[in-house]
Amino acid sequence: MNKPLNEALSIETAQRVKSKAKTPFENAYRGTLATQGAIYAQGFLAFAGKPYKPIEHGWMELEDCIVDPTLPYLNQNAQEIWYFTAQRLTVKQLKAIIEESKEDYPEDDPLPVYGEPPYQYYGNIMLGGQDYLEAYQAAEAKCRELSQHRSEKPIQN
Repeated sequence: MNKPLNEALSIETAQRVKSKAKTPFENAYRGTLATQGAIYAQGFLAFAGKPYKPIEHGWMELEDCIVDPTLPYLNQNAQEIWYFTAQRLTVKQLKAIIEESKEDYPEDDPLPVYGEPPYQYYGNIMLGGQDYLEAYQAAEAKCRELSQHRSEKPIQN
């Protein structure tokens, strides 16, 4: 079951970690490190409207809710955003992966984190394991459902 998005805490966290547009993984990383009990999450967003396809994204999860430090930049109604989680990492796991990535691939950005191969294709991209493929397919189905509902609404004159 999906946890609800906490809009107020998302905005507060965005301000606290000085989040930036178009950096959801970095925003989620910094928010996770700065928030007691937070879990770093990656996956996909679905919402009605352009681009009408899943968006790869990062956010945080608390015990009872989703906190998205990038929410102020999404320009979407918070009640109409759906999160599809591909993976969750504790602060300890996240720090270890980032440290290892910086050592092994110093020229590459360590975020997002894709886990261990074998990787799967989703869309035109091959990243992440089976969990990524499943999250992408679920988000893609939600996008189709939302665009279908949108096209079925009568036009107001």
